[in-house]
Amino acid sequence: MAESFIFSIAESLITKLASHAFQEASRVVGLYDHLRDLKETLSLVKAVLLDAEQKQEHNHVLREWLRQLKSVFYDAQDVLDEFECQTLRKQVVKAHGTIKDEVSHFFSSSNPLVFRSKMAQQIKHVSKRLDKVAADGHKFGLRIIDVDTRVVHRRDTSRMTHSSGVSDSDVIGREHDKEKIIELLMQQNPNDDEKSLSVIPIVGIGGLGKTTLAKFVFNDKRIDGCFPLKMWVCVSDDFDINQLIIKIINSANVADAPLRQQNLDMVDLEQLQNQLRSRLAGKKFLLVLDDVWNDDRVRWVDLKNLIKVGVAAGSKILVTTRIDSIASMMGTVASYKLQSLSPKNSLSLFVKWAFKNEGEEEKHPHLVNIGKEIVNKCKGVPLAVRTLGSLLFSKFEANEWEYVRDNEIWNLPQNKDDILPALKLSYDFLPSYLRQCFALFSLYPKDYEFDSVEVARLWEALGVLAPPRKNETPEDVAKQYLDELLSRSFLQDFIHYGTMCQFKIHDLVHDLAVFVAKDECLLINSHIQNIPENIRHLSFAEYNFLGNSFTSKSVAVRTIMFPNGAEGGSVESLLNTCVSKFKLLRVLDLRDSTCNTLPRSIGKLKHLRYFSIENNRNIKRLPNSICKLQNLQLLNVSGCEELEALPKGLRKLISLRLLEISTKQPVLPYSEITNLISLALLTIESCHNMESIFGGVKFPALKTLYVADCHSLKSLPLDVTNFPELETLVVHDCVNLDLDLWKDHHEEQSPMLKLKFVAFVGLPQLVALPQWLQETANSLQSLVIADCPELISLPDNIHHLTALERLRIADCPELCRKYQPHVGEFWSKISHIKEVFIEEPEKLEEEEDE
Repeated sequence: MAESFIFSIAESLITKLASHAFQEASRVVGLYDHLRDLKETLSLVKAVLLDAEQKQEHNHVLREWLRQLKSVFYDAQDVLDEFECQTLRKQVVKAHGTIKDEVSHFFSSSNPLVFRSKMAQQIKHVSKRLDKVAADGHKFGLRIIDVDTRVVHRRDTSRMTHSSGVSDSDVIGREHDKEKIIELLMQQNPNDDEKSLSVIPIVGIGGLGKTTLAKFVFNDKRIDGCFPLKMWVCVSDDFDINQLIIKIINSANVADAPLRQQNLDMVDLEQLQNQLRSRLAGKKFLLVLDDVWNDDRVRWVDLKNLIKVGVAAGSKILVTTRIDSIASMMGTVASYKLQSLSPKNSLSLFVKWAFKNEGEEEKHPHLVNIGKEIVNKCKGVPLAVRTLGSLLFSKFEANEWEYVRDNEIWNLPQNKDDILPALKLSYDFLPSYLRQCFALFSLYPKDYEFDSVEVARLWEALGVLAPPRKNETPEDVAKQYLDELLSRSFLQDFIHYGTMCQFKIHDLVHDLAVFVAKDECLLINSHIQNIPENIRHLSFAEYNFLGNSFTSKSVAVRTIMFPNGAEGGSVESLLNTCVSKFKLLRVLDLRDSTCNTLPRSIGKLKHLRYFSIENNRNIKRLPNSICKLQNLQLLNVSGCEELEALPKGLRKLISLRLLEISTKQPVLPYSEITNLISLALLTIESCHNMESIFGGVKFPALKTLYVADCHSLKSLPLDVTNFPELETLVVHDCVNLDLDLWKDHHEEQSPMLKLKFVAFVGLPQLVALPQWLQETANSLQSLVIADCPELISLPDNIHHLTALERLRIADCPELCRKYQPHVGEFWSKISHIKEVFIEEPEKLEEEEDE
């Protein structure tokens, strides 16, 4: 299935070969003619790939041809990468090298003559293989389709974005179900006491809307009144009691810092149980356990016994599951069986997603008739209806609708666990560039809470984003891709936070990602026994799963990551394996690992773009050889609180765009960091010995600055001269910081700051918003203020911030009272702002009483 994005691989190769920088560099080393010939063959092959992609489903010989082509394409990518590595190395030696560096460069395999000969051989070899495979293409009678015409018609995604809540207008045909569930939850059973705990299961097939219905209920005001404590926990495949207790504690305790999901060897079960009891004791609560798959009765009884100790009478658990036997095992009342949507409601839902404005469908009765037939094939499954409605959004040609209606995918025999035909059909309509990006979601576990920053970094490091246009960043391109996937209903629970967003994907959409990526991506959990040789991207659900399964012979591995963290993992042996076997590695994410050292040989991973040991609490030194990684785009050592100093030679990381650091150094090595001319994001976290940061140091490309948990920090000078491109500023938990020490401004009219998003969180010294905020009048779109109890008013001239669209205030008691929507004495000063979220004073008082 991974052949379905072969067109975009070919396109990215051709784009790279055609770039001015690449052509210039190839001329310098005398490889221009070789690479031009390769580009011409690639262009000829690319012309028939879209037709081949469409026909491969029924032709296994064609599918095998595409597989061989893809293998050559990936090898070509590696050769071009090798070429780029050498070009960057040469730049570094020229700019920052000593005579010794230049001499060793000459006598190494990087010597221009040796390198040219080696590269010429590799390019010839790839070209020869490509010619041979391409010659077989004539057998298939493929048409030339040079442009991917599959486009995503973008809807206004702002109306699709919301938090985990769902508004009434989002849900069609479930009002009756909602009332029934609320009735069951609010029912007082005569034998309800501390020893009993009612469990109400909602059961139904995947995609029917069980979770949506549970959210619909969970956010109803009547439920708020009935249950002072509400908790929501996604269960999915894992029913480990300790991890579930941690999730329940975190959900009951949203205001506090979350407990980390932990390696099970490190968990103190008794301590967890005590925490759970203290959270739940004496409180009447509603707990939602969403998407349960566990049929082990013993585990369920153990969990239930832990939860019900000391709870208030009338507490309830709402469970969603696809499996009747699980619903029967867990429920204390009869299961609520969710039915399919009626044909009428299905059509209403389809129309809502297929047409832009209400009533627009009346202008297209012919399309609506075809839509009725499409909807009938969805069998009342809302996820299928919504996805196909989104697919046909803003398409008004009858033949496009008929193609969906008459597609043969509907006629294929469906097994119980097969991919939903509507989802597969919608995937087939995705443009090639989106398919590869979508497939990488399979590297994350079900119910994972994605954020756009993390996703953009992975996509960029793996080279699946289109090159940014002028004045555009890779993050902008990634945001566009996410908007397009949201428009197609592949993403849900989408929340915008100014310059970033969070989202989830439905379990069935996750199944689709796993299906389309199965030849390339593998998420390793307790069920995986071995790793196939052709796998390129490896993800470990837990560090524990590294053990026996990690015997991959594949040298093609490009990604190794631990999305839930490598807690408890001493990764030295893994690192040695990476250096010796996985020389083409692009992404190495070892967050939360516990190794004490990194091998010096890490500098040999010259293809590495993304390296993180975030939150390693042991490491004290980094080898200077890290600075040999000229392709590195992201270096994350944030949260490494024992790190005594940053490595020497940071200036040599000439591709670095994202730098996240913690260090015991009292002063940052500015002369090194300011040489990083592409640096777009800088995070400075837990640098407890620093009293001041920057001070006259220029960051010409910096767009995002995040300063957090720097206890000694007193000043943070910021001005437009040194930060001409800064758009996002977050200052978090800096207890001694006085923001007014920043104002070192000249009296004459200075250029305005370009800040779009500003967040001040946990700043006890903040008594007034800094004067320089006025400089952002034309740009500031989002302002977040949280946990600043000394701040008691906003500036009178806040209306001068004419671009401000979002204001969020939380954990600032006095501020929340004064600016409470419609009732606060100063509400009128901020009522013009489009989106205002201000925590209710009652909730603050409740927390204070506790």
